[in-house]
Amino acid sequence: MNYNIRGQNIQVTDAMRDYVEKKLNRLEKYFDAPLNTDSNVTMAVHKGRHGVEVTIPMTGVILRAEEKSPDMYASVDTVVDKLERQIRKYKTKVNRKFRQNESIKTLFREDDVSSVQLHDSEDDLEVVRMKKFQLKPMDVEEAILQMDMVGHSFYVFSNIETKEVNVVYRRNDGKYGLIEQG
Repeated sequence: MNYNIRGQNIQVTDAMRDYVEKKLNRLEKYFDAPLNTDSNVTMAVHKGRHGVEVTIPMTGVILRAEEKSPDMYASVDTVVDKLERQIRKYKTKVNRKFRQNESIKTLFREDDVSSVQLHDSEDDLEVVRMKKFQLKPMDVEEAILQMDMVGHSFYVFSNIETKEVNVVYRRNDGKYGLIEQG
């Protein structure tokens, strides 16, 4: 796995870089083959909070976790723990539902995941509420305004320019993001 480690409002030292790489290398044990992907790690300091965000894009799956705490090294530890839980949970789901689909199943190693006790239950994936609504065609700016008016952190709409379903969302930094079909 290749690591793209960058800092925001912080100089990433060699010790920090080595610590992140050492911790993320723990994830390699969950995969059959070495990952040939670029892991993006952003380390940031904002108002005394040390944040770490890790994104690992893979075929058919994107692993992503972030954490903020008073200590950078503690944030790294927690992010890696979150990523491990995601892998174990996803692997369990793949084993349960997609036994016939070998392309995704072979991404994860069989032995290590099954020996780990899972803390996440199947109930975590239960749909507890469903809504239906008409998608009003609008531009991105109007969708952001609508999202703010209803007080949600995301808003689904029909993009008037592309005629496709899009999602706008409020990012943790207070800015907005747009998800389009790809």
